[in-house]
Amino acid sequence: MSQDAVPRKGTPRYHLYAWYWAARPFTLTAGLVPVLVGSALAFREGRADPLLFALVLLGSLLVQIATNLVDEYADHDRTERGHKLLAPYKVIARGLLSPRAVRRGAVVTFGAASAIGVYLTVVAGWLIAAIALASLAAAYFYSAGPKPLGKIGLGQPLVFVFMGPVMVVGTYYVYARMVTAEAVFLSLPVACLVTAILAANDLRDMEEDRAAGKATPVTLFGRPFGRIEWTALVAVTFALAVALVATGREGRWALLPVVTLPLALRAAPVVWLGQDRPSLMPALRRTAALDGWFGVLLALGVALG
Repeated sequence: MSQDAVPRKGTPRYHLYAWYWAARPFTLTAGLVPVLVGSALAFREGRADPLLFALVLLGSLLVQIATNLVDEYADHDRTERGHKLLAPYKVIARGLLSPRAVRRGAVVTFGAASAIGVYLTVVAGWLIAAIALASLAAAYFYSAGPKPLGKIGLGQPLVFVFMGPVMVVGTYYVYARMVTAEAVFLSLPVACLVTAILAANDLRDMEEDRAAGKATPVTLFGRPFGRIEWTALVAVTFALAVALVATGREGRWALLPVVTLPLALRAAPVVWLGQDRPSLMPALRRTAALDGWFGVLLALGVALG
């Protein structure tokens, strides 16, 4: 949806437009990819279950949307919000939704995700309860609370752990009721690439984050460090995909995501040459696209064996 063509207020299209941006759809690959990869491994082992797949995927996307809504509400409530650019997904500042509506949306999405977590706990056991509770807590305290975790330098570690090993291994566990080394190894390229999205975001937002007192690798060590970090995360992602096949852990089909290398090469010049927010904005979109295509192809390669 174009951010310039705002539908007439009060119409169904207006509400759809508002909640579309509030959900921040460009972030949803982070919730999609780990579920696809964990499910692909289970599928290859003959453990496919369409209902479980639908519930885990929906639960993961709901947690991601709830995180975005909490971030929007908490960000609007902070005094330093005046330093931030009026991005299309800033639905409160743009007057698309009220703070109350966003807060209600966060409660509803968290509630729906929790209901799914309860069902999956009944099906798969207490470990899923622990994962669900930890994920919901991380989603909330990432942006909210007296000391938001994303503001004190824990954003990237949290994303790496929860959107990588926790989600991939947790998804596989729902089907298999066990944790395997293969699921853990498959989660590592997923974790690296989703963290690269946040690294690109931190590069773009350095000035805003410094003005707001937010600690990120880029605000602490500068953009040169952030560029090296992004490059290392992407390079390790591709190296891990090759290593999974070279070591015999996966079949040759697992090399499928390597065909996304041109997407990485397309994003790299923006990361290395961009000097401010406008020139670095494409880096975030291109890294998110890379994450989505790499994850889908990795899942397909794993499923094909």
